[in-house]
Amino acid sequence: MSVRQLADIKALESVPLANHNLPTNTYVALEKSAKQWPDAPALTFFLDANKFQKKQTWTYSQLFADITRAANAFYQLGVSKDDVIAFVLPNLPETHFTIWGGEATGIVMAINPLLEGGQIAELIRSARATVLVTLAPTPNVDLWPKLRAHLQDMPDIRTVVWVNMAPYVGIKAPILHYLAMHEQHSIRNLQIVNLRSLMKKQPATHLLSGRVIQSQEPSSYFCTGGTTGLPKIAVRNHGNEVFDAWAITHLMNKPEQQQAKNVFCGLPLFHVNGQLVTGLMTWLRGDHVILGTPQGYRGVNVVKHFWQIVEHYQINLFSGVPTLYAGLMQQDANPYNISSLEYAICGAAPMPVELFRNFEQKTGVRILEGYGLTEGTCVSSINPPDGESRIGSIGLRLPWQAMKAIILDEQGQYQRDAQIDEVGVIVISGPNVFSGYLNPIHNKGLWIAIDGQQWLNTGDLGRQDKDGYFWLTGRKKELIIRGGHNIDPKSIEEPLHQHPAVAMAAAVGMPDAYAGELPVAYVELKPNSQSSEKELLAFLAEHIQERAAQPKYIRLIDKMPVTAVGKIFKPSLQMLEIERVILQECESLNIQLESLAVVQDNKRGLVAKLSYQGNTDILKAKLAQYTFTVEWL
Repeated sequence: MSVRQLADIKALESVPLANHNLPTNTYVALEKSAKQWPDAPALTFFLDANKFQKKQTWTYSQLFADITRAANAFYQLGVSKDDVIAFVLPNLPETHFTIWGGEATGIVMAINPLLEGGQIAELIRSARATVLVTLAPTPNVDLWPKLRAHLQDMPDIRTVVWVNMAPYVGIKAPILHYLAMHEQHSIRNLQIVNLRSLMKKQPATHLLSGRVIQSQEPSSYFCTGGTTGLPKIAVRNHGNEVFDAWAITHLMNKPEQQQAKNVFCGLPLFHVNGQLVTGLMTWLRGDHVILGTPQGYRGVNVVKHFWQIVEHYQINLFSGVPTLYAGLMQQDANPYNISSLEYAICGAAPMPVELFRNFEQKTGVRILEGYGLTEGTCVSSINPPDGESRIGSIGLRLPWQAMKAIILDEQGQYQRDAQIDEVGVIVISGPNVFSGYLNPIHNKGLWIAIDGQQWLNTGDLGRQDKDGYFWLTGRKKELIIRGGHNIDPKSIEEPLHQHPAVAMAAAVGMPDAYAGELPVAYVELKPNSQSSEKELLAFLAEHIQERAAQPKYIRLIDKMPVTAVGKIFKPSLQMLEIERVILQECESLNIQLESLAVVQDNKRGLVAKLSYQGNTDILKAKLAQYTFTVEWL
């Protein structure tokens, strides 16, 4: 049935989930799709946005065959169900072979290839991965050199599996083969093999292991934070992934349109959205994934040629973060026929209302905002494509997954359910909720018991309206979201606390019209100590490996705002950042406000209240680019 409102979700749930006989694991789920649509296109890849017509395509039967070959290749390398396969790869077909073939053999760990080598090594070491899958030596790509320099820091790695770009680069292929052979001979005491070569030797019809995978068995590890100190690694199982992908289809499906969709994937495959929404979910529906360049949306000229790509491949939907939509607004869609586009999905960060409206008005493409987290596998709620989209809302919850706002007491224990439109902590419970973090120390305060049932504390603040739509009002977990990239404030604060002049440090997000937020750090110096913003920024440049986490500014402050128990009160700092941005915009427009105050609103989160005697249209348009709420007095 088509979902238009909460009542439709409840109607779906009248049939118990057990009656739907979901596949017990991702491998069986993909096998089922391969049997149902063997000759339909499943995956298309193009290397270069300037030559997007040049492509390679896999049918469902071919894709499943390569996934099976990859699984058997890992099995031949000695991987068992408890072994971890870490991959550090760009977006390639082989990345999908590794993910789903790896899950059929062991546990797959996705790692961001943009991280520094030392950071990657720390994550691999923490997960005790035994196999590393990464890109073979490739000209002008620094991935292998930065990993090679830290191989000694990955003591459990016994095999490195190289993915070679040769099948996609034409005349450059002999050069790549030469580089790989030369490098391979220089590495001692470590087995290095080529994924494609291994796969060619494997059967494509069955798993050599004979493994029968149960739904509760671990399938994947995802890194969700902890860029300093102990890495925070989420453990998910096969049942989590199959259910989440399957449940999303019930919100996304429009039964009157049975024709297969073309889905563009530009988000990275080390991210849950890239894997689940523009991967497994798409294939459970019999749709066609278009994988655009190894760098996805970051690829050269992908955004520039995006509307041409939509026209050529008749794209029906895509997922992106607010910065992508801001970039697409700079590209003229009028010369191209993009009528195939039904909607686009936005997640990972709040979207400014003005950008939302302008994009829909300019392109005619409907945006569906959603919400999810790694600990909930991927998606937990979304505005239904066949129902009402409420701007600023994260939509309706998934069927068969419970979600609500609750009120906690001072000890963080459950007190009661929040009332309609009352702000509380968002909690979820269902088959998509993960089992916990790899290191038990990170599970403290994660679970909330309500009437004997275990709920996941998302750390986000929000409310539910009378029609069942959820609205986020703040983040209790304090993450800074820069262009969809989650930054743990501790990754900035902990290095600052190592500086001899720093007494206290707090990192918060500065509102930004393009990236959503940029990290800034407030610093209180020790008595009789001296330092400067320039010196502290230079200090952090040496101590923060994650480039996105480098603060845009250091704010020296006489006295850090603290709570009654001495904890830094970050909302006060966030209020200062909002005020600063508003005053900067006013200065650029030569506008003198009569009053400005940023307050904490119980329903809307942080709200900027302004008054000005004059035409406010220009300033309103400027401030609408930001995600904070503005109220004119």
